[in-house]
Order: sequence, then C-alpha cells, then structure tokens
Amino acid sequence: MGPNKSLDVVIKLIVTLLHDVQTSHGAVFNCKALRLTTKVVQRRALNEGIGFFTKTLPSLGKALDRALCENTPLTAATHRFQPMKNSELPRFLGELFSKVFSPKGELLRCSCVLDQKVQADCVRSLRLILYSFYKYKLPYEDKECEKVIQQFERTEDELGPVSEQLSTIRGCFLRHSEPENSFLVWRPSRNCDVSLPIEPLSLNGKEHLRVSTDGTTFFGNYNSGFYPLEKVGGTRAEYEWLCTIRSARKLLAELFADFDPMDIYPRHGPGAVATKQQLSDKYRWTNISANITSVYPLDAYFFASLGHVCDAYRDFESLTDRDLPARVVLVPKDSRGPRLISCEPVDYQWVQQGLGSALVRHLETHSLSREHVRFTSQRTNQLGALLGSSTGKYVTLDLKEASDRVTVELVRLLYPDALVKCLLACRSSSTELPSGKVLPLRKFAPMGSSLCFPIMATTIWALLHAGAPDTYTRDRIAVYGDDVIVPTAYAENAIELLESVGLKINRDKSCISGLFRESCGTDAFNGYDVTPVRFRTVWSSSRQPDVLASWCEYANNCYDARLRKTFQLIADWLVRIYGYIPDESTSLKRCPYLRVSTDDKKPVRSRTNFALQKREILVWDVQSPIVKQQLPGWSMLLRHFAEARHSNDLEVDRPGDMYYLGKWWEQSYDCLQPFSVRQYTRRRASMLVRRWR
Repeated sequence: MGPNKSLDVVIKLIVTLLHDVQTSHGAVFNCKALRLTTKVVQRRALNEGIGFFTKTLPSLGKALDRALCENTPLTAATHRFQPMKNSELPRFLGELFSKVFSPKGELLRCSCVLDQKVQADCVRSLRLILYSFYKYKLPYEDKECEKVIQQFERTEDELGPVSEQLSTIRGCFLRHSEPENSFLVWRPSRNCDVSLPIEPLSLNGKEHLRVSTDGTTFFGNYNSGFYPLEKVGGTRAEYEWLCTIRSARKLLAELFADFDPMDIYPRHGPGAVATKQQLSDKYRWTNISANITSVYPLDAYFFASLGHVCDAYRDFESLTDRDLPARVVLVPKDSRGPRLISCEPVDYQWVQQGLGSALVRHLETHSLSREHVRFTSQRTNQLGALLGSSTGKYVTLDLKEASDRVTVELVRLLYPDALVKCLLACRSSSTELPSGKVLPLRKFAPMGSSLCFPIMATTIWALLHAGAPDTYTRDRIAVYGDDVIVPTAYAENAIELLESVGLKINRDKSCISGLFRESCGTDAFNGYDVTPVRFRTVWSSSRQPDVLASWCEYANNCYDARLRKTFQLIADWLVRIYGYIPDESTSLKRCPYLRVSTDDKKPVRSRTNFALQKREILVWDVQSPIVKQQLPGWSMLLRHFAEARHSNDLEVDRPGDMYYLGKWWEQSYDCLQPFSVRQYTRRRASMLVRRWR
C-alpha cells in the first residue's frame, strides 16, 4: 500500500473517531466543533503527512498526561498548536480540554461525582484521538537503528562505575561475615579520640553507636568496643544503604533457600538464536560451552539418557566447547524505531529456558513473593493504577532500559552463591553488534535472555522490600517486570534506592502525584480507565493474516469502548475484502471474529458434521505452516522430554482457560493438540486458510 492510501485510511479513522466523540459529548463537542476539528485534521495531515498522527498528536498527549500526573500547566504553544482566545489551552479539541483544565492550563478539581465522570470521559476521548496511531508500525529510517545501537553501547559504558562500586561492596560483605549482631562495624580513624562522647543510635531495630570526630560521623555496632576492622563508610546515608543491601541479601537467601537451580527441565525457546540454527537443527549439538558444562553436566542436561550418550560418543570429537557471544538483532517495533534483542547461543538458550521457567514457578508460588512478583498476570498492577489514581495512596514507577541496567555485579551482590553460580554458568558474557564488533557485557542479561525478566523483577522487588520502612509498605509493593507499584509515601525513597544501584527511573512514564496513573497497559484517571484504543498493524487492502487478526481485534476494542461508528467502519472494510466474518454469537472464537454481526451476509458454505454432531461453517483462519523434519531417534526422544510437558501448559493472563499457576481450571479439549516430535511451525510465517469451524 502506498503512503497516500495509508494516510487516507488514517484520516478516515480519525474523522470517524471524532464522530464517535461527538456522539458521546454532544453537549460539549457539538456539530460545529466537529466540523472545524475535522478540517484541521485534514489540513494538517496533508501538510505534515502521517507524522501528524504518529508524532505531533502523541506529543500533545504526553503533555496532557504530564499535566494530569504532575499538576503542571498545559500550554498549547509549546506543542505546535494554536491556543484558544484568552487561554493557554489548544484550540484543537479545545471544547474537551476546557472541561479538564482551567484557561491557565491547570487541572480543574471537581467535587461532584457526576462532574468527575464527565471530566474522566473527556480525558478518555482526548487520549483516544491523540494516541490512536502513536505505535503505528510504519517503516523507520536507518538512522533510528544507529541511535538504538549507540544507546546500547552508551548504557554499557555507564554501568562501569556502578559495577566497580557494587563489586567493592560485595568484597566488603565477604570479608566481614561476622555474627548477626556485628555484621557491619565501623571503627573510628586512628587519630580519633575514643574518649569522645558516644551517642546511642537505633537503626533497623538494633542498637548502634555513633562516634563523631572532626565533623566525620561513623556508625557501627558496639560489642565490648570497636572491632579492629577497616573503615567501610562514613555517613549515615551510606550506612543505611548498606543495611538495605544486607536486608535484600537476607531476603533472597530466605526466598531461594528451598530452590534447587539444578532441578530444571531444559528446552529450546521459540526465538532466534545467535548461532542461527532453526527448527530441528537446534537438537544437533555442535558446540556446548565449557562454562555451562562446568555446572550443568553434559550427559545429564543435553542428552535424553545414558544410552543416548553412549550412542553419540563418536560425535564428541566434533563437539566444541567454545564460549560463543550472543548476537544483537533489531526487530521492527513502530515508526519511532526498532527494538533491540540480543539472541542467545543455542546452548545457552537451552539451559536458560529451563532455569527461567523454574524461577518463575518458584517466585509465583513462594509465600514471600507470590503476592508481589508476577509474570503471568498483570491485574494487580492494573488495579493498583486505578486505585492509586482515585485515592492517591499508590504511585506507578516505570524503569528506563531496566533489562540493560541490572548489572552482573548487582546479581552477585544480592543473590545466594549457589544460585549465582548457576545463573552465571548460562549467561552470555559478550554480544556481537551488527557491525561485527564484540561487546563485553557488564549487564546481567539483555532483552532476549530467558533469565532477563525474572531476575530483573526479583531484583527490583527485593531492593524495595528491604528498603521499606514498615510492614504496611512492604505488603503493598507489586512488581511486574519494570512496572512497579509502591505506596506514595515511599516513592521518593524507592526511586533513590533503585537509582543507587544503577537502575534508572523513566520520569516521563512514572506517575508520582496528581490523578493519573499508568501501569501494565492500563491508563487510569481519578479511578476511571482512560486507556485508548491503539492501532498498531498497518492496514492493507490485500488479504493478509496479520491484518485480519489485528483489525478484527481493533474493531472489537472499539465496540467495547462504545465507538460504534468506528467499529462499523472497520467491520465494513474487513467484510469487503475477506467476505463473511463470524460474530461472537457463533462461538467461533478460535478464528478471527467480530463482536457483533455487521450485515445480513450469510456464510459462504455450511455443513453438518455428523461425527461431532454440530453445524459448521467455512471461515477464514490464521495458521502457521507445519514443517515435518526427521531427526535421529535419540534427538526426537530428547525433544519429547523437553517439549511435550510444556505443549499444553498455557500461559494465560487470567484463570479460566486451562492451566494457571500449576492448577487445572476449566478444561477445554479443543485446546488440547497432540504433540508430534516430527512437526515444527515456522515463526512469522502465518497464512490465511479456509477452515470448517
């Protein structure tokens, strides 16, 4: 599709969305305002191109969010919009802005519940128009790729000083492993007069001593005098920080006390690998790093049985044990630029998948972490965002480049040695950039490693839990990846603590004050969900599987958001190209469907399936082509052991589908598919097929 057609589609969608907004806010956004706003959209789109929808409008949307969560005035002039007369608000959608902000751009405070709902509805409509095409997957320029690579290298350089500091602290902890009541001890300098007054100081529930000498303050435990140990620090803030690190170490030691990192089920992941094997080739071992086999023995973790080892011993001569680097690839994200992924070598991915799955199961079932660290459900964070926006008791924190800023030294400092040994054994120590340069890694694991997400979330939670001042705060910490919920009173200390170990808070997406919160895909204002419908997949007038699946979902989201004219527009486009599309009443939810029927068209073909005793219709479905590949018998058995147990364990966002956190819920036999060790599916190779459903 050419750019002009793509622009026409976007303009039609925005204009239709404006009609839906006018239907909802007719008393405020009347027909005259609709007509004038439509002319502005068409004029600026023709002058600025599609960037008006993917850059200019989202820029105003970000300013709107900042004004809602930071209580900063909203000004139109700084965002390329003409202001209203005698007002700082933009004239574009000014009727809606006026219901949310005063003429000076300050948030209006509504005491009446009805006014609050009207204000929230206006915010929802504004964000719908401003953010609809923010993540539209248009092609990006080559210079965006260079920016992503340069930022990746820049982040690695910034981790140097932090890694050195954490390594020093870790060495200090290892040298001073005294009993519980004297773990950290400060001694005054040699020229200190010990006869100076000593003032008691209580920290972390224990009695400490403070000795002041020449303006320098030292803290330490007192146990029949100071121990003759070297000076570790000299300020109260440093001492409290070290106490927090120590508490985090104790917490993780207790959390993983009954976790066996050797009791894992290795498997291959669905993603690409640095060594470029695909499908069945992943089970033909050509290189297994000695770094891995020093912890995970070759015969126990890479072969199906001892018989497999004996039959394959002739291949050992060609089996190398090099420590290969990971490989950086750039995958399409949206018009703003690509996403950087570091593909792991196939031998590292094999063990990482097993260890990562074991960590997730342990963290989601252990009594210490199951209510605070989640990987399969975002609901706690989403509800926390809604509650925080209405009561102000909770804030949402978003970490910037979180996967690239958890250093290996931080992992060594916090986690138990037995677990660290296994984590480092399956960690890539370097990665190869697209230019061919091999970059040594100070970060523990970039995005692409199966251990990145669980270790990142656990590290954040452990630090925040250890630094929390009381039980109330600890019980109200929720972490999902780099999305964090903490009580408002703890927000500044939490930010300071996370940044002290090298992490970086994304201030633009963190909501600390005001009535706006954002976490795990939910945008909340004053207790109302104001998440907009976002269009990502570029529309195409030719039949494509991703377009059919995505735009059916967009149409259904519009219907749920009561955007009926937009739903009808998208549904008409889909029916014109794909013909009959089933609706929700047919219960055909395993193929692309619409929420309600849009016309009187009947199915192209229908039949009665006497074997299943039901009526079936012929519909479009999305299918990945099946590839059959023959493997040696032992390799097929290895694949069966690795993948058959995972083939029907569905990772769902809520209980009710089939398998959730180790518990069986509603069993759907339609979801059960026989597992074949000879069959594979190629990623990103889906196609449209006709099926009886």
